[in-house]
Amino acid sequence: MSTDAGNDTTTATDVFDYVVVGGGTAGNVVAARLTEDPDVTVCVLEAGPSDVGDDNVLRLDRWMGLLESGYDWDYPVEPQSSGNSFMRHARAKVLGGCSSHNSCIAFWAPAEDLDAWAAGGCTGWTAADLFPLYRRLENNDAPGDHHGRSGPVKLRTLKGADDPCGTALLEACAQAGIPTTPFNTGTTVVRGANWFQINSDENNVRQSSSVAYLHPIMGRRPNLEVRTGVRAKKLVFEGRRCVGTEYLDPDQIHTRTVRARREVIVSCGSIDTPKLLMLSGIGPAAHLRETGIDVLVDSAGVGENLQDHPEGVIMWEAKQPMPTRSSQWWEAGIFYDTEPGLDRPDLMFHYGSVPFDMNTARHGYPTTENAFCLTPNVTRARSKGTVRLRTRDYRDKPKVDPRYFTHEHDVRVMTYGLKLARRIAEQPALAGWKGAELAPGPDVRTDDELLDYIHKTHNTVYHPACTVKMGADDDRLAPLDARLRVKGVEGLRVADGSVMPDLVTVNPCITTMMIGEKCADLLKSAQR
Repeated sequence: MSTDAGNDTTTATDVFDYVVVGGGTAGNVVAARLTEDPDVTVCVLEAGPSDVGDDNVLRLDRWMGLLESGYDWDYPVEPQSSGNSFMRHARAKVLGGCSSHNSCIAFWAPAEDLDAWAAGGCTGWTAADLFPLYRRLENNDAPGDHHGRSGPVKLRTLKGADDPCGTALLEACAQAGIPTTPFNTGTTVVRGANWFQINSDENNVRQSSSVAYLHPIMGRRPNLEVRTGVRAKKLVFEGRRCVGTEYLDPDQIHTRTVRARREVIVSCGSIDTPKLLMLSGIGPAAHLRETGIDVLVDSAGVGENLQDHPEGVIMWEAKQPMPTRSSQWWEAGIFYDTEPGLDRPDLMFHYGSVPFDMNTARHGYPTTENAFCLTPNVTRARSKGTVRLRTRDYRDKPKVDPRYFTHEHDVRVMTYGLKLARRIAEQPALAGWKGAELAPGPDVRTDDELLDYIHKTHNTVYHPACTVKMGADDDRLAPLDARLRVKGVEGLRVADGSVMPDLVTVNPCITTMMIGEKCADLLKSAQR
């Protein structure tokens, strides 16, 4: 059973085996896998509307129009001492979460990332444990016995057929010593460039967690109910056991409660999951008290450890007309190691076949509608921030303070990235495409000048993570154990990007789906 936004839920069943709070990238995976057992009932609560039949969401080439739209929670950042204080964190307000809101760049996480999680106390999270879950979730067109062929999420390899500038870019990378290297082969690409894999089908319909996992079963499984347009207010506890969730009804007036016989799974994302936990009394005790919230569990790590991929931009006017059609306008990428001996790249670029001036135009940098750009990002940034409550009112946006570029490592890598982008652009293969450098411009040369430009104009790749991290049982800054259970209470788990101990090197969407697969397995094993 499914109910779309605005439907009357007054007579709906209000007790289920599991309640999934947040119909996002991981939450929908959990719900779909649990309801494979017809005797298990699940209710999904999603604050945004359904994406069913909505081409604004489903058509991947329209994704940039979702930013700062009605489908976006659009969280501002707190004033940044070393970064762009105008920056916004796009967080999806629609079924499918950020997998319904992103550019669908699809990566398996490097094995080194996952093995580091396990080495840090997350037992059961090695690459050997998790690579089979990537295989299970995907239907991949790339070669390799490691790939899945029958999973719900279609992954296809882009070819760049409609983008001669992108083809020239890859040639220029090779001329600069960055080989053309396939992605998602099972071996980490430390230095290489290529067209991406994306999770979209042959008709360019995004393969979000909602499209891949929920759409085929909504209305076909009586043990699944999806409620959209309902916003969680706080978790409900009896003693220290989580037994349900209070939410605002679509009528925007009444509070209703849905209860879980077994467990509640919070999947609201790396900003709203710590917010909901803190509103429910789980978080840093001093912060909760000063906000007027009774402390249920003093959990110092809730809202800490915020990590992201900060992103710069360098843009050129194109000498020739740029493509007029694309799968999603950001079809190719580059990985690079800025110092010797790395087992993972510390620098990544996304190549855009469109102008990207949302953070440069306000400062007077010139722009044009016929441009291409490279966006260097720090893949393993060391600056860490926080998420905090603004007030005790669930309707208020939280305080998001990423503390960008407060660690010198991130400054060094980003500055290196801008210089490397210029070196790539100077190669002969791009001579017929590279016109004037629009931002930061040819006069911005020294490290200090580049750093000033970075501070004013950088963006994010919209990958906030790690704010409710899992860890060893004795890690007081890890709110979750390695089975995704919230420490200090019973019947409550988290499954989304917030559980990562450290942000993966690559775009994290497929890894977040994998976390949903892992959570479903953990829940099933707990009932055996």
